[in-house]
Parts: sequence; C-alpha cells; structure tokens
Amino acid sequence: MKWLAVFLALATPSLADTPAKQLFSAVGTPSNQRTGPIGSYARGCMAGAVQLPESGPTWQAMRLSRNRHYGDPSLVSFIQRLGQSATEIGWNGIYVGDMSQPRGGPMNGGHRSHQIGLDVDIWLLPPARLNLSARQRENISSLNVRSNDQRSVNGNWLPEHMALLRAAAKDPAVARIFVAGAIKMKMCADAPRGDRAWLRKIRPWWGHNTHFHVRLNCPRGARNCEEQAAIPRGDGCADAEWWVTDALAPPPPPDPNAPPPTPRVEITLATLPSQCTGVLQSQ
Repeated sequence: MKWLAVFLALATPSLADTPAKQLFSAVGTPSNQRTGPIGSYARGCMAGAVQLPESGPTWQAMRLSRNRHYGDPSLVSFIQRLGQSATEIGWNGIYVGDMSQPRGGPMNGGHRSHQIGLDVDIWLLPPARLNLSARQRENISSLNVRSNDQRSVNGNWLPEHMALLRAAAKDPAVARIFVAGAIKMKMCADAPRGDRAWLRKIRPWWGHNTHFHVRLNCPRGARNCEEQAAIPRGDGCADAEWWVTDALAPPPPPDPNAPPPTPRVEITLATLPSQCTGVLQSQ
C-alpha cells in the first residue's frame, strides 16, 4: 500500500509540492539500479543501496523498526572495519544506529543528512553482547558521555571511546566525524603531541553525546555525488572551544521589532537532483 501511495504521488501534477520525506520514507526496498549516491549529504538520494546485515561478528544494527540500515557498499565495508577495530581495543564490537533509508532521501524525522548512503551513527555504548533480539534493540539506549552542563565529558567516557574514534578518523574513506563539543575538547586534551593530524576530522556539532556520526567521502567514480567543502587546516581544537563556552551562553532577550524568522523550506522531489525521481520509480 505504501508503494501504491508513492506511485500515485509521482503521477499527480502536485508532485513538485510533495514533501520528499513522505515519498522516500514510504518505500521499503532499495531501487533496482546501479549503486550510487546522488546529490549531497543533506539533499539527495541513493540508487541501488545495499543493506547492512542485522547482525555480524563485530556489530549489531539497532532500532530495526526504522528500516534505516542501507547505504553505499563503501559504508557497509567501513562499518565492518570499524567493528573489527572495536575488538582490537577490547570491545565486543559496535552498535550501529541509523544509516540511510532504502532509497536514501529525506527522512520523516531524526536527521537532515543521511540522504545518500554515506552517513552512519555509531553508538557510544560498549556492547555487552552481540546477540540482542529485535525487541531488545528497540528498548536499549545508548550511553551519554557528556556532563550535565555540556562543557566536559562525564564518568561514562572511556579511553576506548578515544581509541575507537581515532580508528574511525584514520580510515581513509572517512571525510569527517561529528561529536559533541565536550568530546572534541577531551580528545584535544588527551591526544599525544606527535600524531594529531586525524583530529581535524573530529568536528563538534549539536547533540552527538550518545553517538558519533561518521560521514564518508564520495566513492571513487560516483559522478553524481557532491562532496562537502574541505575541512579547514589544523586540528580544529582552538575553534572547538566555542562549543563549550559561547555556544552555551544564554541567548539574548528577543527583539520585539525583529522580523519573524524565515521558516525552513521543505525539500520536495522537484528540489532534489532529477535522478531521484528515477530512484523512486524503479521497481
């Protein structure tokens, strides 16, 4: 029935006004196309996505009901490599959060990016076991490693978190990794002086205190994939201080004479790359 709704939406003149998140979230299987990310991380879709197996020797996919464990083959390979790295630091593996929907695209909730099969959330909870049932994966929660005032990490932060993030950042396929500002500052304080080049990939962003968000580079030969702007030079530690200082300051009182804020423009199918219509239409 969901596929029928998508087909009817594609056939109507109002297609340009249809929120893309409604269309892409309604399709439960990947497109029957050559694999490839299309567009940008926050405005695109995914052709011929592959699904991460629900469980593997060093990982488990969480929140299976969301149906968001699809991506480019390079993303699945990265997750497998990171799971192996987790065992080398003493963990049983990793818990894998959201990747992309079966055909990528905007989601009904939870993310603005994760649209082209090159983003994945990795939980900060060290797995006690890798044989959780589907029900258990819906009910278990990750681990908050940030203090209540958001300025530092708390007692849940472990040296193994640092080691896992370092392994992810050193992977050549990784473009950048988003973490809470407090995590970035802790890693800046603890990283040895010599080898710090990998720290520049660790980028502070809102939230990300229970998971870290890995974003891969566009795969070689993916001509329809749009890279993000290059990361600034340096380790990023000086700039990260803003996230645990000024960013947390109380906002100024509202200006009664200020114009109302401009509402965020809804992404529609017509505003996505043209190839995304074919991704939705593919059987």
